[in-house]
Amino acid sequence: MNKGLVFTAAGAVIAFLIGWQMGTTRTPAPTITLSQGGAGYAGGYDKQADQDNQGSGAQARAQGQVHIVNDGDSIMAAVKAASAGDTIQIQPGTYHETVYIDKDDIHLVGVIEQGRWPTLDGQKKLNDAVLYSGNGVVVENLKITGYKGNGIMGQAGNNFVIRNNLIIDTGVYGIFPQLGKNGVVEDNIISGIEDAAIYVGMSDNVHVAHNEVFDSVAGIEIENSRHAIVENNYVHHNTGGILAFITPGLPIKTTYDVIIRNNFIVDNNTANFAIPGSTVSGIPAGTGILIMAADDVVIEDNIIRDNKTAGIIITDHNNAPNTTIDPESDPAPDRVKILNNLMLNNGYDTIDEAKALMLTEFKQGNPDIVRVGVSRDSCIINRHQYVTVGVSDWAECDVTHTDDIDDYLLDAPVPPREIDPSERGKIAYLGICTGCHTYSGRMIGPPVQVIQALYMDNPQGLADYIADPVKKRDDYPQMPPQNYLDEETRLAVAEYMLQVSN
Repeated sequence: MNKGLVFTAAGAVIAFLIGWQMGTTRTPAPTITLSQGGAGYAGGYDKQADQDNQGSGAQARAQGQVHIVNDGDSIMAAVKAASAGDTIQIQPGTYHETVYIDKDDIHLVGVIEQGRWPTLDGQKKLNDAVLYSGNGVVVENLKITGYKGNGIMGQAGNNFVIRNNLIIDTGVYGIFPQLGKNGVVEDNIISGIEDAAIYVGMSDNVHVAHNEVFDSVAGIEIENSRHAIVENNYVHHNTGGILAFITPGLPIKTTYDVIIRNNFIVDNNTANFAIPGSTVSGIPAGTGILIMAADDVVIEDNIIRDNKTAGIIITDHNNAPNTTIDPESDPAPDRVKILNNLMLNNGYDTIDEAKALMLTEFKQGNPDIVRVGVSRDSCIINRHQYVTVGVSDWAECDVTHTDDIDDYLLDAPVPPREIDPSERGKIAYLGICTGCHTYSGRMIGPPVQVIQALYMDNPQGLADYIADPVKKRDDYPQMPPQNYLDEETRLAVAEYMLQVSN
């Protein structure tokens, strides 16, 4: 089968629910199940075993001082002056800067007055708006636009809350928690992103809810991450809507325990405008939900409609474009559960590869669900409602809902990270570099193996390049400068990158 078929995402919907409002307390949408007495699903996650030393986001933060930032002032100056537990209050106005938070328990909050937002505008010159590596960081009520790299990026920060932000045209990623544990991404509106509007990378215990994502290549991605719930989001007019997948070549090799439920995934038919050769550039326009190599994924009670290629695609690595095989990653999506979903008018202009696959089962019509490659121990209910291909051998699920799982957040905050000096390079590599580089394949930047060949015995040269990169190859975008890292950290990450083996 042509590999152009299957790397993709999910789309969204209808105007959102009455009562879907930013910042309000809400009752979760009711779960529609096959029968009110149906069996529940507990997944493979043992919450009690994870609770001894970890916890539930930024709820438990020390009370500190409030630093007021007025239009014309520097947000970064306020961050430098702040201590753990402080709040930085940003007044309406326009700010042209990058904010880097390397302290714990900092609350970065915008003040919105009569429709006037505090706006971080990168003017298409700056790479990142907000970067954080501290634990317990909160970022809310900011308008972010005109950056080339990321709107809000976490770099190994735990217990994060990112909410009520308006993010427009910030380059590669809108919101990107990387290597974080125990976090919430909620009530954000994000558009115009050339990779993923919300990208949860190599993270655990994350809740993504009540966001609107549109006009991007990928709406929401759960990548090499575990224990995540994606619910009550409005995902529309992207190339692909919601993805749960394993990218080969990253240090974390698994994705599992992902629940995708109660989302509106509609009309994700935008032409793919990702960086050529990048992972998401292989997503065919018109994909609602993509599962690639991820295990224990539940798809439940979503409205999935008007996605022209397919409503749901499940694939292994062997049938996905722009991926390389990682011998340490299982390439198959196992124990996928497709529960009750409302699917309408999907696959109405599907690709030739999907049509050919349907012919192998003597099927006609517009595909709601397409499965290609290996998938073990997976199941589906209400299969008679959908046009499907590749799931005829799937069992009938013995569960019908996930009502017993509210979230995967932890009951106590993850303890502050203490980084031994010898680990500095490793943490920076995992928290920053792996957001764009895999070991042997292409994601955004060139593979680590290529970088190692170029700088074999020259870690200082690589450290200098990290601080002040120049464009070297036409087939890759120019790397943004990482000069917010101190010289010692840049050298440490260069040395670590040059000796890493996978």
